Amino acid sequence: MTLPIDSLLTSTPNYVQSTTGIHLRPYQLDPIPNLLDSIQKHRGDSIVIVFPRQSGKDEFLIHLMAYLLDLYSKFPVGIVAVNPTYKPQTINALLRFDQLLNKNPLTAGRWRKHGGFMRLINLARISFLSGNLSSNVVGATASLLLIINEAQDISPALYQRKFLPMVASTQATCLFAGTLWTSSTLLSQEIRHARYAQEQDGRQRLFMVDADHVRRVLPNYGAHVDSVIARWGRQHPLVKTQYFNEEIDASSSMFNSARLALIFSGSPLKTPPKIGDFGGSWRGADESGENHRGVTFLIDLAGQDEAVMADPASRLANPTRDSAALSIAEVDTSTVSTLNYPTYRILHRVEWTGQNHLTVFGQLKSLAESWNPLYIVMDATGVGEGLWALLDKSFPGKVIPVKFTSATKSEIGYRFLAIIDTGRFRDCSSTPEVEIQYRTCQSEVLPGPTKTLRWGVPEGKRDSDGTLIHDDFLLADSLVTQLDTLDWSFHSPTIIIYPNTVGSLGLNFRDNDIQPTLGDNTDLLDFMDHNY
Repeated sequence: MTLPIDSLLTSTPNYVQSTTGIHLRPYQLDPIPNLLDSIQKHRGDSIVIVFPRQSGKDEFLIHLMAYLLDLYSKFPVGIVAVNPTYKPQTINALLRFDQLLNKNPLTAGRWRKHGGFMRLINLARISFLSGNLSSNVVGATASLLLIINEAQDISPALYQRKFLPMVASTQATCLFAGTLWTSSTLLSQEIRHARYAQEQDGRQRLFMVDADHVRRVLPNYGAHVDSVIARWGRQHPLVKTQYFNEEIDASSSMFNSARLALIFSGSPLKTPPKIGDFGGSWRGADESGENHRGVTFLIDLAGQDEAVMADPASRLANPTRDSAALSIAEVDTSTVSTLNYPTYRILHRVEWTGQNHLTVFGQLKSLAESWNPLYIVMDATGVGEGLWALLDKSFPGKVIPVKFTSATKSEIGYRFLAIIDTGRFRDCSSTPEVEIQYRTCQSEVLPGPTKTLRWGVPEGKRDSDGTLIHDDFLLADSLVTQLDTLDWSFHSPTIIIYPNTVGSLGLNFRDNDIQPTLGDNTDLLDFMDHNY
């Protein structure tokens, strides 16, 4: 039975289901009564929804906006929807909203554009704005509702200065949506405010759902989360915040006691495995696979000491400068079948302080000829380009260059934590110098939607004896992240199954009880292709 339009407009779930065929999930429906009550009674509540990643937050918001725009279409009211960036977030929100209005039979043909960022149905309008610090949002009014999406990525100061005044004249309701990040974000501040306000008057303002809640409604989502945990580890910052609503510190020690225990509890294999031991060949092995030690070189480079370049016999002008560091890591491919990625063990380390890069190259070349590494992953930023070119010429196809920027170092940091948290990194050649580099490494999450991770040993950090602490071995170790991007899939030789193996494989031919009678040289798979 088709419900009348007036009836549809009195129920958000009925409206969404009847116009789009989508059934909103229970946790998506929970905030709606309190939200509509605040809007209709001009309570001016600040309502917060926190959903884990990919669980339907944006879907909820876009259907809510379409419903409200249609419901209040006879009134000159305004909704403002804010996303952290114009490109791509605001643009994507506009495209999805336009598609929904065209798909909805009650709004198709009735809505119109006004400028590039405003949509109207009759008198009601919605404005899509960017929460970027440089955006110009003066003049917009949220007389009905102000929506701050991905509120964890909106500057609290910007919200107070530019967006909060939009609701002042009408005591309009504010809706904050997002996933948790650090305690200093706008979303976390509004969560604390919502908890306090609902304790005062009993009206629920905070609606928080984590991945365990969603998996009870969507089993496939639970399987997705399990795969993410297996890949990144339960304690990874992105897993804790994006799926389980756990705040992280904006600035903290990067390697806590649990991670340090994982890193420094390893021991090397008594006999490093040969690539051929696993019954096939791995990408990067030589054809025989018999003489490979399964190791990689990880190289972090420092600038050359100019005094040493001019006179090798002279004393170092800066003996405490960063060093060029080599970490030799064993690649254990036995975990590929279960974890989809190798496990890495640091077997040996070498350090050059203030040495001429030609000297470093000569020694690296000699070491590589001895160890015969699968790959050489190296810092090729700035002064490292020359050494990269020399090594690439000597070992073509094996050298993987990494050019450090704030973005690439952030990604490496996140991936390195994932490798550690899933137990796939061990230091089997640790020294007090290496351990102190890990213990003193600090990390800081920069504000903004990119969630850039800035990490390293703070400049000028000194040991108890006054010695400067650097992070050269730490940075070299982190380059194992580039190995995770390679194809470690297993390639086995083609197997031909002949007819006399049918019974042993437990195959049953049910089509009219056919009993295959094949020649000895007939491929069973070819037979099945032609008959089934």
